[in-house]
Amino acid sequence: MRAGPILAGDLRALARAATAIENRAPGAETLLRELFPHTGRALVIGITGPPGAGKSTLVDHLIRLLRDEGRRVGVICVDPSSPWTGGAILGDRIRMQRHHDDPGVFIRSMAARGCLGGLARATTDMTVLLDAAGFDTILIETVGVGQDEVEIAKLAGVTVVLLVPGLGDGVQALKAGIMEIADVFVLNKADLPGADRLEREVKAVLGLATRPPEVDAAWTPPVVRTVASEGRGVAEALAAIRAYPGGRKAGNWAALLREMLRERLLERFADTDFQKAGEEVAARRRDPYSLVDEWIDTHTI
Repeated sequence: MRAGPILAGDLRALARAATAIENRAPGAETLLRELFPHTGRALVIGITGPPGAGKSTLVDHLIRLLRDEGRRVGVICVDPSSPWTGGAILGDRIRMQRHHDDPGVFIRSMAARGCLGGLARATTDMTVLLDAAGFDTILIETVGVGQDEVEIAKLAGVTVVLLVPGLGDGVQALKAGIMEIADVFVLNKADLPGADRLEREVKAVLGLATRPPEVDAAWTPPVVRTVASEGRGVAEALAAIRAYPGGRKAGNWAALLREMLRERLLERFADTDFQKAGEEVAARRRDPYSLVDEWIDTHTI
């Protein structure tokens, strides 16, 4: 794999590189090292929220608006996957079919493969690839598993949280990190009953949220109403996204580096028989603390 064709906009080379990166193929990391100096220009937008909130529909309309402006758009759709096989339906490509033959749009569906936080392991690397390939805007749609989807704030330059009326207690949906990571709230399906109440609840608790270091603490997230299925309010949502003064800062990279280090350490233990070790600990033949210390000592450089 060579960086030249990707930097020149060769879509076939881009697709092959994306597959290599997702599969952790030999040479993928070398390619990413070559591409990284050519990154930093794309606006990376994270789209998260509960299942059924309309994330894919919103992304579909955002693509349309951006293409009308002549922007090149990269889309990473992280779909839920089986915890046993790692397989996924990858249905987002179906929902965005009208863009499939547009050379200015590159859509990549990825299986979460058991990763927490709603992101696939290779999502960070995929944003590097698309950024270097010259895409102006990168949209990342996460799995939609609920309150655990806070990892997107480390990766995206701006994080959009979709909410819809009628999914139970709105304030409950905003707990455990979701409230804190939002740079923009999109209240989708705003034509449904309960939209006014949900917006009031969001605004009522905004002042109580403590925002993490990955986001701009001085920013008050706006609440934008949309009916994405009809395209209503999507232009206003895009304007609110662009108004956010943040971007991927040192805090984002600090958090991402911690995750990369954790991944690398786990990769070093790929041959460890955790099942056998678990049996020994369960039978009280070994204690977990000594085992972990032994593993660390064995794999320390």
